[in-house]
Parts: sequence; structure tokens; C-alpha cells
Amino acid sequence: MMNKFTNWVKWVDRNTLEGINYPGIYCIAVSSNSLNTFSFIPELEYIGMTNSKRGLKSRLRQFDDTIKKKRTNHGGADRFLYEYEDYETIKDNIYVAICSFECDTKSPTPNDLRIMGKVAKCEYDFWAAYIEENGRYPKFNDKNVSPKYSKQNKL
Repeated sequence: MMNKFTNWVKWVDRNTLEGINYPGIYCIAVSSNSLNTFSFIPELEYIGMTNSKRGLKSRLRQFDDTIKKKRTNHGGADRFLYEYEDYETIKDNIYVAICSFECDTKSPTPNDLRIMGKVAKCEYDFWAAYIEENGRYPKFNDKNVSPKYSKQNKL
């Protein structure tokens, strides 16, 4: 499945990714160096998924709204925000890569439901692979080491 991920793109260019309107897995990395080919790099800080009717585009917008302090409707982004409070300072160093799964989430057939189940399984598989490679969860997936901004600061 690793080869099904897009290349890393700058956060501001996320909506140009092919498959952005489908469910899938997304990975967020922070790096001052330019990133391109997807892999489990040390800078990868969050792995997430969505089966939303609005796809990855909507879920990444929720992440963006949270890190811009518009609202805290994304738990991983809330933990990200705890470390990276100033969006303007960090925005050019945020990268995203996605692995989308083409299916119909609005009127799903049994096959579409199976595909959506694969999305959920895939997230767990990627966490497991990341842990095997790095000995830990990605930073903002680990609720025990990454507090939420909203719990420390009143938004």
C-alpha cells in the first residue's frame, strides 16, 4: 500500500492531490527541507483516515481549521496545534500525502462498504508499520505524549 500514496505536497497545495474527494489515509509531516517521494520519514508526525461522505478534502479542511484556531473539531490537529501554535510560522513546512480509495460513500453498495472497511484497516496497518520502523507512534497519534491545545488554552 505504501506505493499507493501520492508524493508529499505542501499543505497549501493539498486540494490538488488526485483522489482528494474520496475516503482514505493521510499523513502529515513537518520539515524545513523539501519533501517529495512518500515514505515513513522521521518528519511524519500524524497518520489519519476518513470515510466521510466529503472525503479526504473535508477531513483535511477540518485539520486546517483546527491548526488555524477556527475551531477544534480534529483531535490530531488539536495535538499538532499544541506544539505548533503559530500557523503563519509553520504553514510552509507542513506536507501531506494521501492514499485514497475510490468508492461511493453517499449511497454505498456492499462493495463500497467493504472498501470503506479497508480504509479503516489500512490506517491500523500503517500505524503498525510505522511503529515497527520507528519504535513509536507518530508524535500526534500518541495521546499519552501529545496534549491537546484546547485542553491547555481556552479556544
